[in-house]
Amino acid sequence: MLERLEAVVARYEELSRLLCDPEVVNDPEKLRTYAKEQADLEETVTTYRAYKRVCEELEQAEAMLEEKLDDELRALVKEEISSLTEQKEALETQLKRLLLPKDPNDEKNVIVEIRAAAGGEESALFAADLFRMYTRYAERKGYRTEILEAHPTDLGGFKEVIFTVQGRGAYSRLKFESGAHRVQRIPVTESGGRIHTSTATVAVLPEMEEVEVEIDEKDLRIDTFRASGHGGQHVNKTESAVRITHLPTGIVVSCQDEKSQIKNREKAMRVLRARVYEFYRKQREAELADARRSLVGTGERSERIRTYNFPQNRVTDHRIGLTLHKLDLVLDGDLDEIIDALIVHEQAELLKKAE
Repeated sequence: MLERLEAVVARYEELSRLLCDPEVVNDPEKLRTYAKEQADLEETVTTYRAYKRVCEELEQAEAMLEEKLDDELRALVKEEISSLTEQKEALETQLKRLLLPKDPNDEKNVIVEIRAAAGGEESALFAADLFRMYTRYAERKGYRTEILEAHPTDLGGFKEVIFTVQGRGAYSRLKFESGAHRVQRIPVTESGGRIHTSTATVAVLPEMEEVEVEIDEKDLRIDTFRASGHGGQHVNKTESAVRITHLPTGIVVSCQDEKSQIKNREKAMRVLRARVYEFYRKQREAELADARRSLVGTGERSERIRTYNFPQNRVTDHRIGLTLHKLDLVLDGDLDEIIDALIVHEQAELLKKAE
């Protein structure tokens, strides 16, 4: 571990020199790349320097015990050694966490897809609740959201809604949300007062740039058609809606929210890139065994990850056995306690594997 940390410090210092190099300063792309790399290493370097300082102080304190000391001073030195030992152990744990392999997509924007599943209209209403929960969470974190495609129902629910969450680290915070979400409550459509169970599925995909996912135009079939539903007369009278099929994978994406065919195509391509990336990522994972699946669940849509129980104002995340009695706050976007617990759990599992 110490060799790796010394290599990190050496790279950090090299980047400091590069960032002062006139050639780099005059190249915006290099400047941005090196500055980001240095920023990513900064916490590790700062923690390692603190660790080395504590180790030196601990060594000095232990050497003092070899000297002739009066009882009072010896007691003070022993107390100092105990405190420094605790600090050393805490910093060691933090350094192990900082050296864990990072998900290369953690800093990316995300595309979130929410779909009504079992439960009919109640499932669609729950999908709308989840959409509001994530948009409220985005507001709290200072992220921006943009709807890419939406299929609302007459009662205010969503059969499907696809939107982006844009902000640094959005994927690192939301990537554990993929899966089946279950709700237990009395639906507005229920006259007998019985509690129903419904589900909606969530898929969280990192948004990919064109340069990151190569999609050959020859592999696409693009169809245009008249938009239906909400959108006004102009939308319905022109072939502004776009359906794109990626022939190698069979992935189909459609978009009809915009009046402009060009804008609909642009939005559809953003979703397509994310889905194609996810398709090949899962394919690679299957070939390389279940290294990531063992962490916090697979994120497959068929997997029930969380239950929202309205009568008890309770939320339970089944992957880590976490239960909170503040459903109203969670649905208003107060998700950090759940997300932080999932991140800690993942890191703990990775640390076990690294030992």
